[in-house]
Amino acid sequence: MKILVTANKVPFMTGGAEYHIRGLIAQLQKQGHQVESIRFPFRFQPESDIKQLMHYCQQLDFNAPNGIKIDKLISLQFPAYGVQHDNHSVWLMHQQRSAYELFKAEQAGQAEKEFRRQVIDYDNRVLSRVKNRFANSVTVAQRLQSNNQLSSVPLYHPPFAEQQFFHAESQNYIFCPSRLERLKRQDLLIEAARHLTTPVKILIAGDGGQKNYYQQLIEKYQLADSISLLGHISETEKLTFYANSLAVFFAPYDEDYGYITLESQLSAKPVITCNDSGGPLEFIEDQQNGYICEPDPLQIAALIDKLYNHPQTAREMGQYGLQSYKNKNISWENVIHQLV
Repeated sequence: MKILVTANKVPFMTGGAEYHIRGLIAQLQKQGHQVESIRFPFRFQPESDIKQLMHYCQQLDFNAPNGIKIDKLISLQFPAYGVQHDNHSVWLMHQQRSAYELFKAEQAGQAEKEFRRQVIDYDNRVLSRVKNRFANSVTVAQRLQSNNQLSSVPLYHPPFAEQQFFHAESQNYIFCPSRLERLKRQDLLIEAARHLTTPVKILIAGDGGQKNYYQQLIEKYQLADSISLLGHISETEKLTFYANSLAVFFAPYDEDYGYITLESQLSAKPVITCNDSGGPLEFIEDQQNGYICEPDPLQIAALIDKLYNHPQTAREMGQYGLQSYKNKNISWENVIHQLV
């Protein structure tokens, strides 16, 4: 089949979305399909740019561009899923979050409210005409149903380089890999470090807009001896940090999916998350393969201390997590079968 994949492109921002897009294209090609991708340049601000891109996407018909028949269209992101095709599947990563779960009506001005209205109208129109709707998690599917009264099928996929993850003897550190952004809430972990009663270390990997803020917090609380901001690390380093950690902290706010949860389980490590973290809650069973708590530094510190003081429990939880991942039969073969 000739398959076209549409998504966005934000220059020099590589994260889970990029792995998702590349992974889908690679797996479609692996199964013998001819695949091309169209990546629309996306800017988060100003909102006028987003509205222009919405208008542009919904005018595009990709059934036979330049006379070449396309058999299948798969769209992944807003507003790229607005393009048209008679055999169109959407595999939704997330919608424009600022118009939905991150929108604060009491703080919004008239322009923000109008932008939100236009985004919702766009989604209602373009997604309702798509024959096959999928979401990359139950969390995203529930948002679509709640916000737009549109159903979708949750469809999990493996993290990048799934077969390369391994586990090793734990060392006394908590690993936290993610972009340094406020929604990822590394500050909860930094605040928790103030209340630790054990000598466990904190390793935070990644880069992002909040790096200076987090470094200032560490200096403010005099935590330089116990917390390290590692910055960007290689894939090989990431695998090793996972494998040797005592546990992984991943407690974003209302995450869509979250590779980190799955990567931790593939590394046989328990995960500490919060009860408002969204996607991770689909995989973490409290006190079985990790801990689910309030987004409260005192509670987080107590759980870290508990794992440090009971390393055998940490190992057993990690093994349970690895098995629970295997039991879900998460595979690209299943993804491609359902999409195509």
